[in-house]
Formats: sequence, structure tokens, C-alpha cells
Amino acid sequence: MSRLLGGVRLRTAIATALVVGVAGLFAAFIFVRATASILSHNVDSTARQRAAEVVAGLRDDEASDAIGAMTGSTTLAQVLDGSGQVVASSYPVRSKPPLATRAVAIGHSASSTRPWPASDDSPYRVWQVGVQTPAGPRTVVVAQSLQPVQDNTKALTRTLAAGMPALALIVGLATFVFVGRSLRPVEAIRQQVASITAHDLHARVPLPRSRDEVAALARTMNAMLDRLEAAAIAQRRFVADAGHELRSPLATVQVGLDYLAARATTETGQAQIAVLQGEAERLGTLVADLLLLAHSDEHGLAPRSDEVDLDDLVLEERKQFAARFPTVDLRLRVAPVRVLGDAGRLRRAVRNLLDNAARHARSTVTVSVWQDDCAHLVVADDGRGIDPGDRQRVFDRFVRLDDSRARHDGGSGLGLPITREIVDNHGGSVRIDDGTGAGAIFHVRLPLPEADHPPLAASR
Repeated sequence: MSRLLGGVRLRTAIATALVVGVAGLFAAFIFVRATASILSHNVDSTARQRAAEVVAGLRDDEASDAIGAMTGSTTLAQVLDGSGQVVASSYPVRSKPPLATRAVAIGHSASSTRPWPASDDSPYRVWQVGVQTPAGPRTVVVAQSLQPVQDNTKALTRTLAAGMPALALIVGLATFVFVGRSLRPVEAIRQQVASITAHDLHARVPLPRSRDEVAALARTMNAMLDRLEAAAIAQRRFVADAGHELRSPLATVQVGLDYLAARATTETGQAQIAVLQGEAERLGTLVADLLLLAHSDEHGLAPRSDEVDLDDLVLEERKQFAARFPTVDLRLRVAPVRVLGDAGRLRRAVRNLLDNAARHARSTVTVSVWQDDCAHLVVADDGRGIDPGDRQRVFDRFVRLDDSRARHDGGSGLGLPITREIVDNHGGSVRIDDGTGAGAIFHVRLPLPEADHPPLAASR
């Protein structure tokens, strides 16, 4: 929801609605003013025309007929003598005072706007014309009501005030819909890219039918995925080839060291050979780890579905653990737990967790095995622990935190990634829990054979 509210689609719709609203208000203001000006000009033209009719009537002695035709509340007419007295008037202003307070010179005209009559608040446009008649000078006064102008302007303003927000809303909704349809291919590309992992770099984003920027983006993304897939394939091939090529000379070195160890005559020589044997063993473990990861990247670690006693795997690793780490106290709290999987790879995961805990422990490593709705394997040490910000990073390949970079630790940064690969392929998850004291707590969950629950998602 937050992504939708802050998305391009909604922002574009709001921006469009605001622009249309502001532009519409400005245009409406100009339109209303222009309409009012045109209507006022029409009123002036009508007043001048009516005044001309009365003037013509005065000259032809037909002024009464011309004034009498001007009945109603929108047009008022009077004829004033030289002293400003009303000598002729249209209905209903026969008893009203003069529409003009002063005479106009013969042959001249004047205009003004004033309220008239007193009982009516609407303004009138008053047009005065001075004319010479046989009876003497006269002033023709015609008042044309501006009420129709005001009524039409108010009606137009109300219509635009109600219509402009509706127009802005309609434009905003239309923009929201059309932009959403335009961004639909982008969302499809985003979903596809989000689903691509290192194991399925062969996937490609869908190409839209249009030939626009979105299609160009899709082609660029697919070209990038082509390069990433080619680089990943080359990397996996190199790791696999290097691992296979190292096996034979490494085996030769190990056999040669065993031969020399059997024939060493001094303690110094035996000690040096033992050091070389340890390095060769560590190199062999590293090569095996690289081959396992290369196989996992290329084919996946499809585990066997044998019944495996998880508690027995832990008990079997106890003796080898004591030989590798004689100064670390291993404490076990195990209960019988049976899972489905590959015993060899599960044993590898248990060994990696134990070795990692021993390298960071001060004196004690604790292993717990139990079951509830799933199988639990918890390996804890009493070392420095792992900061929350590094608890996901330690499962990345070749990652070694600062306290484990020493060469004598023997850590290559592959043990925990291999453990996660094995656990993931068994339908389980591995994570680092918060503890009450110092040290790191690695918690592995595996599904039970008889459990109806779906496999747990891997915690990455």
C-alpha cells in the first residue's frame, strides 16, 4: 500500500489533476470575465440603440410611441426638458424622479452605471443623449438593466465552480487508469526480476508488444541477464574445473606426506610433516567445498529421502570434534529426532556448525536436538557472538568477520553458506537467534517425516 501511495502512478494522477485544476480555474476566471465584458458591451449597445430610437421619435414627433414600447424592468426611458423635469417616461417610472440629474449638451452623449430604481438593488447602465426638438432642447435618458449580465455571470460561475473540480477528478482518475495500464509491463518486469535468483539466471523478463521506452528497458534487462548468466556459467565452470584439477595433485601431496611421516626419524621432521598434513587436509576440505557449491549452483543439491536420526549424527560427530578441538568442551542435550534427507549432507551441515562454533567459542559449545512441529538443531557457543547487522551476511560465500580472519582459524568462509544450501534443499531453514548471554546461537529447523506442515521457507 505504501508503495502504491508513493508510486509513479498516483503521483502522476495527482499532478495531472492539480495542473488541470489550476489551469481550469485560470481559464474559467478569464472566461467569466470575458463573458461579463461581452454581455456588458451588449447592454451598452442596446441602451444606445434604444436612445437612438427615442431621439428619432422626438424628431418625428413620435417619442411617446417609442417610449411606450419600452415597457418592463430591464429597459427604462425618460425625456427631460431643459430644466431637468420629466416630460415623458416609460412604465414603471412615470412617478419616479429623473434618471439623470443634469442635462447633456445638444449633440453630445454620456453614460454611467447606477442603481435604479431605489427598490431594486441591481445596477442599470444609463445612456444620455442631448437633442434639439421643435419644443426646445431635450435630454433622452435610457437605462438598461445589468441584472441579466449578473445573473448569467453568476450562473456561469456556479457551473464552472462545480464542473472544474469534477473535470480535474475525472482527468486524475483517467490518468491513474491509463498510467497504470502503461506501467503494467514495468510491474511485470519488476516481478520477474524480483523472482530471479542465482539459480535461475536463464529466466528473462517479458517483452511488451509496444516499441516504447518500456520495451527498451525490457531488452536492456534481458541483455544484462544474458551477461550475468554467461559470467555465472563461466565462474561455475572455472570453480568446477579448478576443483577437479586440484584433486589429483592434492591426493599425490597427501600420499607423499603420509609416506614421509612414516619414515621421519626426528621429532622436528615429524612436527613439520604434521603441519604440512594439516594444511593439505585444509586445502582438501576447501576443494571439496568449492566442488559442492559448484554442483549446487549448476544442478542443485537434490537430497535423498532416507530416514536419518538427527541425534545420532550429532553423537557421531562428538568423537571427531574432540579430536579437532581438544580444548573446547562440547555439551550435548539431544532427544531422539528422525528426519528425511541425505545423511551425508546433513552430517556435513552439523560438522560445519560445530566447527564454526568451536573456532569462536571461549571454552564451551552446546548442541541441543529436540522436536515439536518440526525438528530443531541448535548449536551455541560462548564466544563474542554476531552483531545483528552481520547475521545474514555470515551466510554469504567467502564472508569472514573480523574475529575470524586469522589464518590459524582455518575458516574459508564457505562452511555456513554450504550449511544453508544443505538445509534449504532439505526444506528447512537456518538462522541466528538472539541469546540471553554472549555467543552465537545457530538454529536449524527441519520438517518431520510425518508432519503435515509444508516445508519451512529458507531464511535468507
